[in-house]
Amino acid sequence: MTFEHQTGAREFWKSAGFHLTERAGNGWLTVTPDILRAYVTRPEVHPVEESCDMEHRIFEALMADPFHRVSDADLAAIKDKDAADNYRIVLGFRDHLVAAGSIEAGYSSLFSGSSIQVPPVFIDQLVHLILRSVLARETDPVRVRAAELLFRDQKVSDEDGQILLADFEIVEMMSETGGLGGLGALLVESGTPMQSVTLDVMNEDNAGAYWDRSDRFDMAIDFRFAEPAQDAFARVLEIWIEHMTSVSVRVQPMQSIKDEHWSWHVGLDASATRILNALYQGGELHPEESGRIVGLFRLEALDKSVFRQSMRGKPVYLGLAMDERHNLKVKPQNLLTNLPLQAAE
Repeated sequence: MTFEHQTGAREFWKSAGFHLTERAGNGWLTVTPDILRAYVTRPEVHPVEESCDMEHRIFEALMADPFHRVSDADLAAIKDKDAADNYRIVLGFRDHLVAAGSIEAGYSSLFSGSSIQVPPVFIDQLVHLILRSVLARETDPVRVRAAELLFRDQKVSDEDGQILLADFEIVEMMSETGGLGGLGALLVESGTPMQSVTLDVMNEDNAGAYWDRSDRFDMAIDFRFAEPAQDAFARVLEIWIEHMTSVSVRVQPMQSIKDEHWSWHVGLDASATRILNALYQGGELHPEESGRIVGLFRLEALDKSVFRQSMRGKPVYLGLAMDERHNLKVKPQNLLTNLPLQAAE
C-alpha cells in the first residue's frame, strides 16, 4: 500500500510556533523575541488575577522586551514562591537559548555537558519546532505523522497482528472521557480499569485528512514492518540527522538483526537500549521482552569517512521498543550523542 503525495506543501503543526521564528543562513532557527514571548505566556508563569504587583511588572517587562534582565531581587519579591521558581526555570531556559544562538544549537547543547535543568516538555517543544522547520516542504502526511514519534509519547497496541501507535496523551484523555473515534481499538493500561479506545488509523483513504487535524494528534499509524509508516519514520530519521549533524545517512527498516560482525547500535528509547545491549552481548531475552520491539533499522553513512575508523563501512543498528505498559518514548537526542561519528573520537 502506498499513499499518494500531495501536489504542494501543506500547513501543519501550528502549535509548534514555527511562525514565530526565522531561519538563519545555515537553515537553523534564530531565537526571536516572539518565540521567547511564547514561553513567557505559558500558564506556569502567566500572571493570574491574584498575582502580586511584582509578578505583573516582570511579566509586562518581558512581554515588552523578552530579553529583559530580571534580577534575583525582583524574583525574590514575588509573593508566590512557586511562580518565582517557574520564572527562574523559564528565564534560565531563555538565557540558554540566547547564548546558544539558535534553536538547534540550544537543543544540541542540552546533551553535551550543559548543566541547565530543563523540563522535558521544553525539550519536546524544541524537537517539535525543529521538525516543523525541516519538514516545511513535506507533502507526505504519513511522514509528518511518523515524525510525531520524536516529540510525542505513543501508546502501542500489538493485537490482531498489527502494531498500532497512537498519541499517549490523546489515548489517556479519550479513555477518561469515553471519546470515540473510528478504527483500531487501542488498549489503555492505567490505574483505572482497562478500557478500549478507538482512533482513526491512517490509511490510503483518510491520510489526506491529517493536514487539517495535525494539531489534534489523533490519528494512529500501523507500524508493522513493510507498512508505509516504518519507511516514513526511517526517512524522518535521515532528515533529522542530516539537519542536526550535517551527516547524510541512509536508514532502512529491518525485521531482525542477523550480523556476526555487529559492532554498533543505538537504542532510540530506554527499553530498546536495554534490549539491544542484551542482544549485542549475546544474552537471551525473555519472550515477553523480545515482544516489546516495535521497530528495527539499519543506518549507514553515505560518506563512510564521517564514522570513526573502526566503524567505516559498517552499519549502525537502531531500535524502538515499548515498555511494560506499552508506552513508547523516543529520545531523538540519542542520534546526536551516540552515533560513532569521527568528531566524537
